[in-house]
Amino acid sequence: MPSTRHNRIPDAVIRKASILLEALPYLQSFRGKTFVIKYGGSALADPAKRRALLQDVVFLSVSGIRPVLVHGGGAEISRKMSRKGKTPRFVHGLRVTDAETLKMVAAALATVNRLLVKELKSLGARAQGLIGSEARIIRAEPYVIQGEDLGFVGKVTGVNPGPVQRLLVLGVIPVVMPLGSGWDHQTYNINADEAASALAAALKAEKFVLVTDVPGILREPGNRRSLIPTLTRKEAGRLIKKKVIAGGMIPKTRACLNALKGGVRKTHIVDISVPHSLLLEIFTDLGIGTQIIK
Repeated sequence: MPSTRHNRIPDAVIRKASILLEALPYLQSFRGKTFVIKYGGSALADPAKRRALLQDVVFLSVSGIRPVLVHGGGAEISRKMSRKGKTPRFVHGLRVTDAETLKMVAAALATVNRLLVKELKSLGARAQGLIGSEARIIRAEPYVIQGEDLGFVGKVTGVNPGPVQRLLVLGVIPVVMPLGSGWDHQTYNINADEAASALAAALKAEKFVLVTDVPGILREPGNRRSLIPTLTRKEAGRLIKKKVIAGGMIPKTRACLNALKGGVRKTHIVDISVPHSLLLEIFTDLGIGTQIIK
């Protein structure tokens, strides 16, 4: 009696093979390349979204790509401040950081860092946390905006990529806390988008990916159908001037532009609310977010 095994294969299973074949040229092209992924926003606190993203990061790693994860921790920092009776204050989107707040920032980032490393390991990856201020991975100086004293908020002045590169060579996923160190070894609180962008440039990464809780850059605010799939550096600059890119999207876009200026080949802004958005953006022809290219 002839076998009917192949007649029972559902169409959905065959489509999975097609998806893998679509990803094949990307996998071949990106093997051995470095991707810097910045992960932050409210999605850090959502276990399902966090797990889906970390699965994507592990997939990159086992595919021969070298992912570096840089994380924020704003919500956790604000919670710690609230428990201590401190009210967060922001100037131009930067958290004013006095000595007491700096301790809370470091503690909150350490909590997030340990969680991400633990979950990556639970998915079978090798991962290690790194503090940006240690070994002067991220060098910084005080951030001054229009004469405002922001306390221990730092602006990136340089990056030592050596500790990150050594982990990548060993097949370990570096998970980096965005703290910087000054010439006098003072620790500074660094905006995570800025820290990740500077690290991507120093590593000459193939890609810099901002994983956030917005769909990407929209021509019409609030209208997801107006998503712009691809922008050049010049086009992005024009949209900032025209205020099409506004509010919280400005620092994200500028982080992408700075990464491109520093030698990164492509940058992306992707939406964490879509499961496995990182893989969809990188390994499919359509993509899912906004890519900004040279």
